[in-house]
Amino acid sequence: MSQREAFHQIWGRRLVSFTLYSLLGSFAFALAPLLLIGALATDIVTAAKSWPRVRATVFFLLYLGCEAWGLLAAGALWLLTWGGLLVGADRYLDLNAALQRAWSSALFWGSMRVFSITVQVEGLELAANGPMLLLVRHSSTADTVLAAALVANPNKILLRYVLKQELLWDPCLDVVGRRLPNAFIDRAARKRGEELALIAELAQGLDPSSAVLIYPEGTRFSQSKRARALEKLQDKPALFEIAQQMQAVLPPKLAGPLSLLQASPGTDVVILEHQGFEGAASFSEFWGGGLIGRTLRVRLRRISAGDIPDQDRDIWLFRQWAETDLWVRNQAAAQPPALNTPKASTP
Repeated sequence: MSQREAFHQIWGRRLVSFTLYSLLGSFAFALAPLLLIGALATDIVTAAKSWPRVRATVFFLLYLGCEAWGLLAAGALWLLTWGGLLVGADRYLDLNAALQRAWSSALFWGSMRVFSITVQVEGLELAANGPMLLLVRHSSTADTVLAAALVANPNKILLRYVLKQELLWDPCLDVVGRRLPNAFIDRAARKRGEELALIAELAQGLDPSSAVLIYPEGTRFSQSKRARALEKLQDKPALFEIAQQMQAVLPPKLAGPLSLLQASPGTDVVILEHQGFEGAASFSEFWGGGLIGRTLRVRLRRISAGDIPDQDRDIWLFRQWAETDLWVRNQAAAQPPALNTPKASTP
């Protein structure tokens, strides 16, 4: 739902992003053998276990390949349907949703293989159909296709995403994401009410084959971000007390989730919790092999609309996120070390 953008804004951005990705992709694939040899040499010299730089290089090639394929497919789809005029709006939406399913599945499951990640899921059946508001924990860029791969794609549920506007610099998200009912939010917008209206609009007309996805934390977790969030909550004692318990997640931002709840009364909430992607929280951790050999544990909880209070929903949401935090910490304690973790040296 970034239709608010002017034509020159959209194509000005695309001129830069399409050119950049085309050059980067052409360079990467033309020099792929040399890049892989260089990554292998670095792994050998540093005695890194499980070839983390080789795997990271393969992942970047996978990502750029998915981008190239997705953009070409999106262009072909537009040409073959004359931008949807030949097939109608509903069919055009379905075709783009199918393209999104293929792109996200290839990227997610390909990444799981590249990094030898085992996936364990609990409660997947609870998200088999909508309507629902899907609240997802955000720990790294790696979790951006998690809900699509595990929830939406197998059940052919159309997820309506609440995403930050900066993600429009990804060509596939820019093209296909704008064709689908998503909201790309300007987090620095002065007119905050307009952004919240876009979010609330996503919750209108949900049916068994659709859901709205939002990341309540708004950003990836770090201890510095947690400290700033707690500082902002000091004038709200009830919320501050609950937030202090959270050690592995950020306190949820209230405006977006509460807008969705208000705009879609009678809709269940599903909370998607996960642990195992923390090794991609920063580039240095990712490049060093923080994801290799991990077990990605996922749990889904479905809360009936009738169990969501009409009053004090802010406290209710914070308590739900405190439960998520406890689960994440318990799973982290049981997580074996990454395969490339070096052994402690003996004195």
